[in-house]
Amino acid sequence: MKTHDPQNERIKRAYFTYLIEAQGFSEATLDGVAKALNRFETYTRFRDFKAFHIEQAKGFKAYLSEHQSLRSKERLSKATLYATLSALKRFFLWLAGQPGYKSRISYSDAEYFNLSAKDTRIAKAHREARVPTLEQIRHAIRTMPATTEIERRDRALIGFTILTGARDGAIASFKLKHIDIDQGWVDQDARQVNTKFSKSFATWFFPVGDDIRQIVVDWVNYLRREKLWGLDDPLFPATKIVVGVTRHFEVSGLDRKHWSSAGPIRAVFKYAFAAASLPYFNPHSFRKTLALLGAQICKSPEEYKAWSQNLGHENVLTTFSSYGDVGSHRQAEIIRALGIR
Repeated sequence: MKTHDPQNERIKRAYFTYLIEAQGFSEATLDGVAKALNRFETYTRFRDFKAFHIEQAKGFKAYLSEHQSLRSKERLSKATLYATLSALKRFFLWLAGQPGYKSRISYSDAEYFNLSAKDTRIAKAHREARVPTLEQIRHAIRTMPATTEIERRDRALIGFTILTGARDGAIASFKLKHIDIDQGWVDQDARQVNTKFSKSFATWFFPVGDDIRQIVVDWVNYLRREKLWGLDDPLFPATKIVVGVTRHFEVSGLDRKHWSSAGPIRAVFKYAFAAASLPYFNPHSFRKTLALLGAQICKSPEEYKAWSQNLGHENVLTTFSSYGDVGSHRQAEIIRALGIR
């Protein structure tokens, strides 16, 4: 059974280079594009892209709409269909301008990867995101044990996330030199910290409670004073795994290196909220918590602008529109209160 086409692999490699070097796409984005292309090639049994015909696009859309997710065993969501087909449309638009493909694929052929207008509206419909309250976050932190250094790291990790609103990718790459616990701020230096769009900015600790701040301060002091780590050591080091006496892998404290990705951070969050009998809230949801908190306590445009900059947003409307949605429960409270004035 054919599992790849050499010509396709070469042109895909050129496309990935174009996305990275010319469009500035990240590796994570490329993974989604690669998955979409693989789905299409699997459907066509890895036929050469030069043999593309609009009937393939039409057939693939029908196939994809009936396809089941390997994980959930349910049909793919409209959002997944939209993302997959959009990636394919962009690829074939690019392909139509490449030597050797111009005479075989027209720009209009790529339009056949469009979803119907109805399905597109469903795929792009706004859905209310689950956002934890500050009380829920504090409860999860208080529930977490803090006996071992791994447990102390995990508790400080969640405390740091709500204290700074930093993204998980940045958290995984922070060094001790990037945090100043005396002045209460972190330096999100894009030269060494994995910030979004490689943007550098300073974040001052958000006013979320002295108890949460103290957990982070104690953690930093533990690394500096007890473990005697230096400024270039990780703020949140990876877990050290060794082969134990039973010849099985086992945890052996902290490793003096960074996590290679944000995956372990999300795993810490999942475990912490489950242990606190709360639904899972991912690290990014904490930024929404902070945006809502800012809308409540900021009393002037200047204050909200400073709050927005603290989240790394150049435009205050980004904070207001992307993170400041009023939850349906709070929406009901506001509307009802207006009716009794």
